[in-house]
Amino acid sequence: MDESEFNQNVDDIIERIEEQLDEMETDLDYETAGGIFTVTFENNTKIIINRQAPVKQIWVATKSGGFHFDFNLDNRSWVKDDDGTELFNALSQYFTEQAGEPIELKA
Repeated sequence: MDESEFNQNVDDIIERIEEQLDEMETDLDYETAGGIFTVTFENNTKIIINRQAPVKQIWVATKSGGFHFDFNLDNRSWVKDDDGTELFNALSQYFTEQAGEPIELKA
């Protein structure tokens, strides 16, 4: 994947997340600025999703830590570099933990 494809792929992921959050009845605030997607929860915690083009990773910062995701060519999905968890499954877990209510995001 070249840099252009990488950036388009990450833009598509952020757009998918935004569309799903728009459809949910939650009190989450979110914005994209400079390619960084920030979600602010009612308890003032944040989840930040950021692209790292030089290493072609997606980085996710949550109140419980920072996580890195690589693109898996075999199944054409983003997976956490330490345990292989799929990006949207991991995001659902992080959003649920910080919101204190179930939030499911789908790829």
